[in-house]
Amino acid sequence: MTTRAEIVAAARGWIGTPYRHQASTKGAGCDCLGLLRGVWREVLGPEPETPPAYSAGWAEAPGAMPMEAMAEAARRHMSEIAPGDAREGDALLFRMRRNGPAKHVAIQTDGDRMIHAWSGHAVVETCIGKWWRARIAHAFRVPGVED
Repeated sequence: MTTRAEIVAAARGWIGTPYRHQASTKGAGCDCLGLLRGVWREVLGPEPETPPAYSAGWAEAPGAMPMEAMAEAARRHMSEIAPGDAREGDALLFRMRRNGPAKHVAIQTDGDRMIHAWSGHAVVETCIGKWWRARIAHAFRVPGVED
């Protein structure tokens, strides 16, 4: 079994890792998906699948990938939960634009904080303020987490 504290501790170990598109190496670089992948490897073991190559604007390119590609991949390996039920250690997927695809992911660290990587910033722990909360589209629980 995995504990929520183990997931959060692993994610906090990535704080300060520079943003690097498609990367997933602690201390060297990662993007938001790379952060989740790296924490998965640290806490759960080998990744269940390798994501395809993707461009920075992958979710906006018509026909390039299914609009909800990130959520579909998450559903294959995690349990979807109501966003309001998310707790520390759960993954949050965000829509950066209304009616846009869910294409940003973060790991919740407590009721109103998260760890994420986004372009132009290193991995940070920040408040899930009004702006972020309004953009939560999906929430997922990793397999085997103790409640």
